[in-house]
Amino acid sequence: MEEKTFDPDLIRAIFKLVWEKRGAEREKNQLSENEAEVQFQLHLCAKVSLFRWTKYDEEKQANSCSLSNTANGNALKLSCELLRVFVAEAIQRAAAIAEAEGSLKIEATHLERILPQLLLDF
Repeated sequence: MEEKTFDPDLIRAIFKLVWEKRGAEREKNQLSENEAEVQFQLHLCAKVSLFRWTKYDEEKQANSCSLSNTANGNALKLSCELLRVFVAEAIQRAAAIAEAEGSLKIEATHLERILPQLLLDF
């Protein structure tokens, strides 16, 4: 019997959200760096012809890399399985702590106690 796992489309959506946020942060940081670089270049190259400056901009755009925001299907399946195992292990460890305390429910405090070691193990 195949165990239920996380939906790959859900994991893809989470990855995409993270990639978009990181891309926006990277773009924001890059813009501030580019503004300083352009001002510096304008200061140093005040007497350079417009043709040279246009060629510099075109070369810079051609050299800038754009990161891919896609994930291989197998990578998504593997991510889903890793997440499933992680959650199952967290539940088992938290249940053991709850049982040792005589509790019938897993509470947030049980998860808080097992998370540091769980993160180190994964």
